[in-house]
Amino acid sequence: MKAKEYIKHLLSVESYSFSLEEIAEHTGGKTTSLKFELARLVSKKEIINLRKGFYLIIPPRYSKLGQIPIQLYIDKLFSYLNRKYYLGFYSAAKFHGAGHQQSQREYIMTERPKLASINKKTFDIGFFTTTEWPGKNIVWKKSDAGYFKISSPALTAVDLIHHQSKLGGLNRMLAVLEELAEETIPDDIADLLSWYPHKSSLQRLGFILEETGADKSLSNRIKNHLRQSKFFPVLLSPGPGQKAGAAANFWKVDINMSLESDL
Repeated sequence: MKAKEYIKHLLSVESYSFSLEEIAEHTGGKTTSLKFELARLVSKKEIINLRKGFYLIIPPRYSKLGQIPIQLYIDKLFSYLNRKYYLGFYSAAKFHGAGHQQSQREYIMTERPKLASINKKTFDIGFFTTTEWPGKNIVWKKSDAGYFKISSPALTAVDLIHHQSKLGGLNRMLAVLEELAEETIPDDIADLLSWYPHKSSLQRLGFILEETGADKSLSNRIKNHLRQSKFFPVLLSPGPGQKAGAAANFWKVDINMSLESDL
């Protein structure tokens, strides 16, 4: 079987990616000659070399875009990399119906060491890492190519808040946070509270839920959790060289910016 025939087979079973090792195994091709064959297909824009040794297939219906949706290959990519992952931030928000802030970039959380961002013409993928891998709050979604992992609404929201300085700031994401709150259930918050390590981000999340008029059962869960131990003043929007002062709210959030949603 030639490389092109194997690629055609993959498309017939709704698979849109492959590794160099995989295609070599199924075609019996020598690595050097196979690389030349794949390079020809890359030049014809039938496939894309996303990362070293990992390729995406661009079927005719996506040829004008020059890319395929991330849900069609993300699980296979991270199986190839042998790493934990979940689709997060604005990318996950879209799957939860919080698509107010459309982003051309895709965002993935993975384990350390951090992966280099992918910037290839129509592909723009940013990677984040976390010090403590979630024990809960990762959910499976189904795509045409199978299942893939994304953060739950609660984890998506707190990840956005925790990494706000790298994602355009709170006001850019505020409308998304409001939409995510509508999709969040109390059990999702309870799961988050059972393992999430960053108390300051939980304080900000609770404050924002309360300020934006979200279901009180969500913020009340966080309140009850925070009451169980000491917590200290935090800035709503952390900045270099700034320290939180006294705050006249339960959350001890020093409001150093105006919240302005464009919803």
